[in-house]
Amino acid sequence: MALVLLGTEACHLCESAQQIIINLAGQIPHDVFVEDIAESESAVEQYGLRIPVLKDEASGAELDWPFSEQDVLNFLHQLPVNTPPVSEQGI
Repeated sequence: MALVLLGTEACHLCESAQQIIINLAGQIPHDVFVEDIAESESAVEQYGLRIPVLKDEASGAELDWPFSEQDVLNFLHQLPVNTPPVSEQGI
C-alpha cells in the first residue's frame, strides 16, 4: 500500500504535513511519497486550495489539511487492508 502526500514545493503547510508523516515513520506500515501538484494542471485544479492532502493510492481515500498525527493514524485504520503497493518518488 502507498500513500501520497500532495502539495507544492514552497508550501509551509505541506512542510508541516511532511513533518507529521516523518514523526509517524515507525507507525505507518505503508510507503509514503511526495507529489508536487504544480507538475499537473488538473492536480492544481483539484487540490490547489486543499493542500496538503494525504491520499491512499489504492482506495482513493483522502485526508485534507489540517490534520494531526492522531488524525493520520485514524485515517490509516479506516483504509482497506491488503492493497497492492504503488511506487513513486519517496520522502
